[in-house]
Amino acid sequence: MGSVFGKESVEEPPHDTLLSRSDATTSYELRKYGQRYAATITYKKTGDKSENSPFGALAKYIGVFGTPQNEGDTSIAMTAPVVMENSNKPTQIAMTAPVVMENNKDDDSDSNKKMMFMLPVEYDSMDKIPKPTNPSVHIEAIPSQTGVVHVYNGKWGEARNTELAKSLAQQLIQDGVPDMTEEYVLANYQFWGYNPPFTLPYFRRNEIWVQLESAQADYLEKTFEPEINAAERPVMKGRNKFTIGALGLVLGCYAISVLWKKTNGSQYRRISA
Repeated sequence: MGSVFGKESVEEPPHDTLLSRSDATTSYELRKYGQRYAATITYKKTGDKSENSPFGALAKYIGVFGTPQNEGDTSIAMTAPVVMENSNKPTQIAMTAPVVMENNKDDDSDSNKKMMFMLPVEYDSMDKIPKPTNPSVHIEAIPSQTGVVHVYNGKWGEARNTELAKSLAQQLIQDGVPDMTEEYVLANYQFWGYNPPFTLPYFRRNEIWVQLESAQADYLEKTFEPEINAAERPVMKGRNKFTIGALGLVLGCYAISVLWKKTNGSQYRRISA
C-alpha cells in the first residue's frame, strides 16, 4: 500500500550530494556516484508494456515474473528479498532503483532507446553477476560519474522530460557552467524513475540526470556554497506523505460535494452541522 503513496523500499546506488541548488529557477543537485553495474537492454519504442517489453525482459532477468532468466553460479543472500539458491540454479536479484532510460547515441535511429536496471551494491564485479540467458539483456559496468539531477513529481513522458531537460540546460548555462549547451543536455540526459506504475502521480519521484565533466562539477562546487548537508536534508516520506495525501483526498472530496450541492441544490436538503 505504501508504494501507492510513494514509499520507496528498494535499494538505491550510494552517492554523495555535493551541492543543492534548491533556490534556482530550475532546481538541481550535484551528485557523485561510484562505479555501478547494470542490466541493460536496447530497444525500439513500441509501447509494449507486457512481459515481453524491455522492462519485462529486465524484470525477468532479476526474477520478478517467476524463475529468473540468468545463470546463477553462487548462493547469495539479498537484502530484499532474501533468496538462497544452489550454484546450478538461477539467482533471484533484488529490485533496485532507479530504472534508467536513455536515447541510444550510438545509433542513427531516434527510435532506439536503452533501459537499465541498477544492480545491488553486492554485485561489485562482473564475476559476481549472474549471466543473462536472454541474449537481448547485457551487463554493463558504469564508471564513477558526477552530474546534476533535477527532481520532479507527477506524470512523466518523453515530451515532459525533454521540456525539463531544456529548462535544466538553461539553468546550468545561466549559472555559468563552462562549455554547457542545450544541445549537449538534450543529447545526453537520462530519465531516472523510482516508483512502480501504480504510485499516485503526486507522490512519484522522477529525475532528469545529466553527466558533467570534472571541470564543470568543480566550477559548481567553487561557485555555489552547499545549502544543506545531504544527511540533514528533510525528506518527506512514509507517514508524512500519507498524511498530506489523505488531507488532499479529504479536501478534494469536500470540494466535489460543495460543487454537487450547488448544481443540484433543489434535489437535496442541506445537512446542518
